[in-house]
Amino acid sequence: MRRVERQHASGKMTARERIAAFVDEGSFVEMDPFVKHRATDFGMDKTEAPGEGVVTGWGRVNGRRVFLASQDFTVIGGSLGEAHAAKITKAMDLAAKMGAPFVGINDSGGARIQEGVDSLKGYGDIFHRNTIYSGVIPQISVIMGPCAGGAVYSPALTDFVFMSKGANMFITGPQVIKAVTGEEVSTEDLGGAYVHNQVSGVAHFIADSEKDCLEMVKRLLGYLPSNNMEDPPAAETGDDPDRSTPELREIIPVEPNKAYDIYDVIAPVVDAGTFMEVHPLYATNIVTGFARLGGRTVGVVANQPRVKAGSLDIDASDKASRFVRFCDSFNVPLLTLVDVTAYLPGVVQEHGGIIRHGAKLLYAYSEATVPKVTVILRKAYGGAYIAMCSRHLGADVVYALPTAEIAVMGADGAANIIFRDDIAKAENPAEARKQKIAEFKEKFANPYVAAARGFVDDVIDPAEIRPRLVEAFSMAKSKVEERPAKKHGNIPV
Repeated sequence: MRRVERQHASGKMTARERIAAFVDEGSFVEMDPFVKHRATDFGMDKTEAPGEGVVTGWGRVNGRRVFLASQDFTVIGGSLGEAHAAKITKAMDLAAKMGAPFVGINDSGGARIQEGVDSLKGYGDIFHRNTIYSGVIPQISVIMGPCAGGAVYSPALTDFVFMSKGANMFITGPQVIKAVTGEEVSTEDLGGAYVHNQVSGVAHFIADSEKDCLEMVKRLLGYLPSNNMEDPPAAETGDDPDRSTPELREIIPVEPNKAYDIYDVIAPVVDAGTFMEVHPLYATNIVTGFARLGGRTVGVVANQPRVKAGSLDIDASDKASRFVRFCDSFNVPLLTLVDVTAYLPGVVQEHGGIIRHGAKLLYAYSEATVPKVTVILRKAYGGAYIAMCSRHLGADVVYALPTAEIAVMGADGAANIIFRDDIAKAENPAEARKQKIAEFKEKFANPYVAAARGFVDDVIDPAEIRPRLVEAFSMAKSKVEERPAKKHGNIPV
């Protein structure tokens, strides 16, 4: 009882309270409540550990079956030993056999030191299953307490990581870091929820409270199929699929260097109120998330012109490519909204491996066989144009707006290179430069050149974007595309 009171005093629910708040009322069926450890060293033969420090079983979330493991910090600090791990892996195996999502709620002091290598073996068994079942069933980690050392790698292997404020994740804690490197850092600054949502990108979602966190998980599950053999669930949203979007004529500027907010484009295009952003605080020059179009789930990938002019950098490439691969694994069609200047130039980016990281996005889109529809809103330059799900990477339908610019580079830069001598020799270089920029746009940068090659299927009015997308995804619903037989590809990690 005292341990439960301490748990509540720290603002945390117990393992069972979390499950009760998550699943439909009365639907939870517990597994292995009587399992016991068999350790005898360091006083473990006299240590009682109810449920072995983890509650496992299955229940329903909004009527759909989900398997769970919720670590119990009130029992030996939720530490993971041999039997503790065996309960989790049994639940994971059942989830995979039954084709249902697996949700792990983490609140643990880490490996149970008293059990030595047996606890390490337990982590290895979990990691192995995380990997084998990746792309088979959705795997979600919810961090609601400490998660340190080897324990962090299971969440890192899962599809999505949620963190409630006050939770933390790190390989080595502040004390070890100080002893080894001399650096002083607080637990929150080292591995708190904001750090992993905004800086490291390890976590995808952050919530103010545990209850809010579990509600976010429930909402996410509503967009996802239960396994890779199913289509995502459809839902009646009450939004007219034929609704036009005339407001986009004013929202998307003609001027290539004028910033605007891509959220103002996404909101009117998708079914009202259905956009759920993934990784909202990380690599904000690209936006990813789930939404519905005509009631059907789609994954949205969009450049954000307000941040770094929507360019692709190392973090944005990683963020988008992982999201694309998740969508492809679970039959979620992809909508790509393009307004991109380039891969971000600079010494830091080059030395950080922008070539390798940027190639991940090329790989992810090329590999994906789900329906892929792309809309070029404004700029689409160079390699970044190719990377943002161009026809050349397998887009099924590509639309462009009349003011879109599709070219190797922007007209200003291109004119400086191609017409450098002509501009320098002109009586009025400034006026000559204007004329040459206009000439380049007319010949190369407008969408009709790409449309003439068949790289763009149609040039559409911004008011038509939503109904044209609904129709395109409806058409592509029966898409079948096969790839050459192979064990697996070798993505540039």
